[in-house]
Amino acid sequence: MKKVLSMFSVIALLSATAIGCGGGGQTAKEETIKIATQSPLSGNSATLGEAIKLGAQMALEENKEKFKQMGFNIELLPMDDQGDPKKGVANAQQIGADQSVLGVVGHLNSGVAIPSSVVYEKFKLAMVSPANTAIEITERGMKSVNRICARDDFQGPAAAAYALNDLKAKNIFVIQDKTAYGQGLADNFKSAAEKMGANIVGYEGITIGEKDFNGVLNQVAAKKPDLVYFGGLYAEGGILVKQAREKGLNIPIMGGDGLDSSTIVQIAGDSIKNTFYTSVAADVSKSPKGKEWADAYEKKFGKKPESFSFYGYDAMGVLLKGLEDAIKQNGNKKPTREQVMNAVRAIQDYEGVATKVAFDEKGDNKYAKVFIFKFDNQAYPGTLVGEKSKN
Repeated sequence: MKKVLSMFSVIALLSATAIGCGGGGQTAKEETIKIATQSPLSGNSATLGEAIKLGAQMALEENKEKFKQMGFNIELLPMDDQGDPKKGVANAQQIGADQSVLGVVGHLNSGVAIPSSVVYEKFKLAMVSPANTAIEITERGMKSVNRICARDDFQGPAAAAYALNDLKAKNIFVIQDKTAYGQGLADNFKSAAEKMGANIVGYEGITIGEKDFNGVLNQVAAKKPDLVYFGGLYAEGGILVKQAREKGLNIPIMGGDGLDSSTIVQIAGDSIKNTFYTSVAADVSKSPKGKEWADAYEKKFGKKPESFSFYGYDAMGVLLKGLEDAIKQNGNKKPTREQVMNAVRAIQDYEGVATKVAFDEKGDNKYAKVFIFKFDNQAYPGTLVGEKSKN
């Protein structure tokens, strides 16, 4: 009987070994690793927030099989920060407490990213932002915080140079939405425009959620500027453009990447013509590689990509490359959050669908670009009229 039991034990052991090594190197039980996204999935900024989430989701799902072969099941943990700093921080605390989460793609709004990233730094949780442009994001010496897009001190001056050199603007009225993003971008535009010789004839703030801008537009009309610059998002920007045209202000109106959304066209309608915007995210759907990606995106989600869809995809791609590197550096075992954080910051050669990525010592992308678009018609995206590179 003892001999029979021993034979069964050997057979059982061999069977277990076969299961463990079968399926192309898969382990019997895969460890789950989650990557969170944080962006507004509800509220006024949901169009751009959903674009980030869907782009990131697409990249993660394309990489699931590769990580499965390495013994890991990667999952997306999408969180809705609602464009609200308090909600973003509360979500960040929840993400940090979940030990299966090893990275975050986000945010859309700099005002949400700044306080939320303090929590990520505490948990040594790598963050890769597709969209945050506020200078402060990467100026605080945080090892966990990275972004693949350009900063406001690059985007603002690029817009000022185009306004003065190409649109020949001399007298400019600046409006901003009093957020970290909107005011930061407007201030960088204003400072650069003044240094280049422009006369800033007005500088006013509006409030997020406002619907009637006739008060500030009456001030604009009285100053007779030849260009209005707006630092803010498309929800207010679309109304501002529409009401400006109704008031007879047919001068160029210019803004930043916060206007880079199909929704601004829906809000402003035909009034959108002669509106310019800089973006830190290109519409790359016209290149063969980009078109192939855009077609796959539309087939998967039933809608055309926004430009931040591309950047959500690339931000997730960068994070997964860091995760893969950290796993290999850790002997093919699940890495710590700190190991992933360090591997992400070390990335120097990532080729995304929209941008090449190499992080400097602050976490800024050495290859970030600013693109300048014009709405010639009631259609999104606008026509690309300029491009500026850091390198």
